[in-house]
Amino acid sequence: MPSLANANALLLDVFLTHLRVDRGVSPRTLASYRLDIQAYLRTLEKAGLNPLKIQREQLTEYLWQKKAEGREPTSVARYIATLRAFYRFLILEEKITRDPAALLSSPKKHERLPKSLSVEEVSALMTSVQGRKPASIRMRAMLEVMYAAGLRVGELTQLRMDNVDLKVGYVRVLGKGSKERIVPIGERARLAVQSWLDVRPTLPASIKTIFVSNKKRAMSPVQFWRLIQKAAIQAGIQKPVTPHVLRHSFASHLVQNGADLRAVQEMLGHSSIATTQIYTHLSRSFLQESHKKYHPRA
Repeated sequence: MPSLANANALLLDVFLTHLRVDRGVSPRTLASYRLDIQAYLRTLEKAGLNPLKIQREQLTEYLWQKKAEGREPTSVARYIATLRAFYRFLILEEKITRDPAALLSSPKKHERLPKSLSVEEVSALMTSVQGRKPASIRMRAMLEVMYAAGLRVGELTQLRMDNVDLKVGYVRVLGKGSKERIVPIGERARLAVQSWLDVRPTLPASIKTIFVSNKKRAMSPVQFWRLIQKAAIQAGIQKPVTPHVLRHSFASHLVQNGADLRAVQEMLGHSSIATTQIYTHLSRSFLQESHKKYHPRA
């Protein structure tokens, strides 16, 4: 009969395979699930408890321990989501008959508004990339596409030649969970990409991505992260600028100018409208600031 530790290791492996194959979660999300469930199973092993025989009260106690360790509400909420997914899987596999995580309630999260750039700062970022060198043309194209379509950095660096239609003006993106979406891009982004394609070096057929490094390899997210920070310094922007900040700026500016929230959700690739609704708070904040600044009796 296998030890509890060996049985738990097998259980974890099957669960992660389910997430990767059946649910198509991203490698980053998969790693997060792995760490959370490993920590949970180790805690149970130390107490001699079997995860298949856990009661709701024991799960609650585990979460209280996490909270007592000083974990943020967002972290505790993540643990709850992980445990719910884990025990739903065990129900589906008929390893348990009652779900101890079904009635767990998530703690109230502190609402954090995403950081974004102003329209003027975005313009400064774009114009900071000057010159006719291929590296400058490539960077301008990457910035324009990211801001035009609100892409995640991994989506931008993995954008393939056959994912872009410059005549119609759209990009086809493979996002989280292998979900595909089509996002329009404007004239500036189209011209910037065409300028890059005009100077893009001849590459082996095996390299399908549009944006490649100076070493003629697919551009990595880390490489682009460094390049955007350099561009922000050149633009004189006095706040942290990351690829994700540019994505938030895309969404913020759309909402501030009256874009439909459902359309923004679709373009961002959010699975839930609740994730996109954070930008309505940004929109209200923007309106309040405008009112205070320009109303004669504010």
